[in-house]
Amino acid sequence: MHNDTMMRYLGELPGQFEYGLAGREALPDIGEGLQNIVITGMGGSAIGGDILRSLAAQTVQVPVVVNRGYEIPRFVGPQTLFLAVTYSGNTEETLSSFEQARKQGARIVGLTSGGQLKKLAEHYDYPCLMVPGGLSPRAATGYLFAPLALLLEKAGLIEGVTEDLKETVDVLYRLREQLNPEAPLEGNAAREAARLMKGALPVIWGSAGLSETAAFRWKAQINENAKSPAYWAVLPELNHNEIMGFDEPRDIIRQLCLVILRDSGDHPRVVRRIEITKDLVKDQVKNMLEVQSSGRSWLARFYSLVYTGDYASTYLAWEYGKDPVAIEAIDHLKAELAK
Repeated sequence: MHNDTMMRYLGELPGQFEYGLAGREALPDIGEGLQNIVITGMGGSAIGGDILRSLAAQTVQVPVVVNRGYEIPRFVGPQTLFLAVTYSGNTEETLSSFEQARKQGARIVGLTSGGQLKKLAEHYDYPCLMVPGGLSPRAATGYLFAPLALLLEKAGLIEGVTEDLKETVDVLYRLREQLNPEAPLEGNAAREAARLMKGALPVIWGSAGLSETAAFRWKAQINENAKSPAYWAVLPELNHNEIMGFDEPRDIIRQLCLVILRDSGDHPRVVRRIEITKDLVKDQVKNMLEVQSSGRSWLARFYSLVYTGDYASTYLAWEYGKDPVAIEAIDHLKAELAK
């Protein structure tokens, strides 16, 4: 019997964006004169920051940096919008970086479902965006991304977020029809991906820009949901190094399943690079598959790739007889650190 909790979480993802859209009027004002934006978080709580960084690269005039760790950059100060994101509210690295940002005088906004971050934000009188708790952080990416993007839209830093989130909701509802466990096997891209990844070592390739963060997300989801190793790399950079790594050790390379994430907005030279690179490695690896984004806006196309990977990693967990929700090793690590 499969544990279908993660499947239920996945089915609820489009509703998380609707929740964010419903709350956009209540978002705080972050003022003028920002010189940079820093999003700090770990694991499932940091992925919203990665998405925002990728989205912002094309539209926002100030640099957006994702900070994963206890320390923060020296440049953080009064002209920094510092977004502290921890779904539980208790992630120790994020609380440490919050404290430093406070000392460096940053404009802080928290995003959490409760915990210590909520208490600290209230104590120091910083705005804190609240989202529903009770999920695995990695299953809460709609809650952990939409409010941040809408906050930047309200501040006049990004345009079109509201419209693009609405399209993303439509695209995800449509995809859910194709990817969920009740859907026909034929045409279920996530099931097919899981079948090809089973018994193999997944290597996920994205392209600089849209599918880069999606590739990282696939890798992390395979790790956490399927309890399996996975690796990721990005074109065109991988053409300058990783492409040489398909010779030895032969017996391991023959176990690789290459997953190439494709997007209609990929640079024409990258499209050409993908074709040449596939030819170079196709006889060395066990399996190869391509996953194509769908939708019009950047956000909808991005999330279509992520959603397919979220489902694929959950099906892979089922294939291996693993509970996709359980994270014993991470829980053990936190318990040891708490001693």
